[in-house]
Amino acid sequence: MSANDLQLQLEDLRKQLDQEPPLNDEERASIIEVMNQIEIQLAYENTQPPSPNLVDGVNLAVERFEVSHPTLAGTLRNVMQTLASIGI
Repeated sequence: MSANDLQLQLEDLRKQLDQEPPLNDEERASIIEVMNQIEIQLAYENTQPPSPNLVDGVNLAVERFEVSHPTLAGTLRNVMQTLASIGI
């Protein structure tokens, strides 16, 4: 897995946000915040150490959406695995 794979997964998340059953504003904002944190980490991957809060944030999102939005939670799980495989 690579940073490019992670970018593809983030794009898939963006599409799901438009297609999934509606999320309320707070749920949507939490997913977008996690995505933004991942993109920031990717931008500074070689200059800053990974934030331990990043993986925790993705894990919390998986738990939060597992029942109500299982497809979204599955994609977030894949993101978490990719983060681990690239050392973040």
